[in-house]
Amino acid sequence: MSALRGVLDPELGSDIVDLGMVQSVSVSPEGAVTVGVALTIAACPMRNRIEEDVIRKVSALQDVTSVEVETTAMDAEQRSALMGVARRRARENAEPTSVSPLTRVVAVGSGKGGVGKSSVSVNLALALSDLGRRVGLLDADIWGFSIPRLVGAEDHLTAGDDKMIVPTEVAGIQVVSTGLIVESEDSALMWRGLMLSKALEQFLRQVAWSPDLEYLIVDLPPGTGDVQMALSRMAPQAELMVVTTPQKAAQKVAARVADMARRSFLPVLGVIENMAGFTCEHGETYHLFGEGGGARLADEIGVPLLGRIPLDPHVVSDGDAGSPIVRSHPETETAEAFRDLAKQVVDALPPAGDEVCTGRIARILDDLTSNQPS
Repeated sequence: MSALRGVLDPELGSDIVDLGMVQSVSVSPEGAVTVGVALTIAACPMRNRIEEDVIRKVSALQDVTSVEVETTAMDAEQRSALMGVARRRARENAEPTSVSPLTRVVAVGSGKGGVGKSSVSVNLALALSDLGRRVGLLDADIWGFSIPRLVGAEDHLTAGDDKMIVPTEVAGIQVVSTGLIVESEDSALMWRGLMLSKALEQFLRQVAWSPDLEYLIVDLPPGTGDVQMALSRMAPQAELMVVTTPQKAAQKVAARVADMARRSFLPVLGVIENMAGFTCEHGETYHLFGEGGGARLADEIGVPLLGRIPLDPHVVSDGDAGSPIVRSHPETETAEAFRDLAKQVVDALPPAGDEVCTGRIARILDDLTSNQPS
C-alpha cells in the first residue's frame, strides 16, 4: 500500500490509495501480487496509464515476482466519496511541491561520480525539448553542480513578486541549480546533509516551475544519500534512470542505486550505458571501458536497457563550451543515441493528458451541485 501511494491521479493531485481507488491487494506465497483498482468510469482514458504505474510501483518491491491489475468501475457512492477527498485536498492545499502533478519527474542517478550522469541529464533534457516537449532541468547535485556550465547558463536565479524562485530559461528549457546562486563557479558550498535535503526541498517547493512543464529531469548527486531519499519522499511520482559505464566495477556500484530506489518505493525506469564505445575516424570501434555492463545491470535488476551512449570527445568539448552535443553536433552517432533515449522516455512515460476521466466527473458533480435548489 505504501508503494501504491506513489501512483497519482495527475489531475486531482492525490494518490489512488487516498482517493479510495484501491479496492483490494493480495499477495501469494510465491510473490504474485493482484491489485484491485476501481476507476471512476469503466471507459476511463487513464486506465492504461494507471495500470502501468501500479505495475511499475509494485514491481519495484523486493520479492515481487508478478503484478496483475484488476479494474472495476466505481458506483455513484464511491465516486462521490472520491470527489469529497479531492475537494478536501484542494482546500488543504495538500500538493507537496510547486511541480504540477501532470509533470513527469525523471531522476538521473549513478552509484559513483565520473560516469557522465550530468551530461546525460543535459542532453536528454534538450533532446526532449527538441521533440516539442516543455522541459525543466533541476541540478540536485548541490555540492558538485555542473549543469550551468554544460548548458551555458550565466544569469543568477531571481525571485518574483510572490517570493518564488524564477527558473533560468536557457536553450529552450527551465534550469535551476545552486551554481546559479553562488558567487562564482569556483565557490565551495560547505553544507551538511540536512542542508542538502533542505536545498532540494526549496527547489521543489519554492521554484515557480511552469504549470505546463511536461518533464522535469533531476540530475542527482552520485550515491545513495540524503538528496536521493528526500526526492523519493517529496516527489512520489518520480522515476529513476540509472547511468553506468560498461565496466563491471561501475555496474556493481550502480546496482546499489537501484537497491536504494526500490527501498524508497522509487521505480527504476531503466539503465543507460554511457561511454559505450569509441569509433575513430577510420570506422574502427574501441571499447575503452569494456563491453556489456549496461545490459548486465539491466538484467540483474530486471529493467530495460534504455540506451547505449557512445564515447565521443564532442560531449566534453561541447559541454565545456556550454552547447551540448545534441545541439552542437546533431549529426553524430552520440547525438542520435540521445535522441533515441528521449523517444524511449516519452514512450515509457508519455505526458499526462489535460483531459482525464476524474476531471470530467468532478465538473459533472459540481454542475449537479450548483444546479440544485438551495
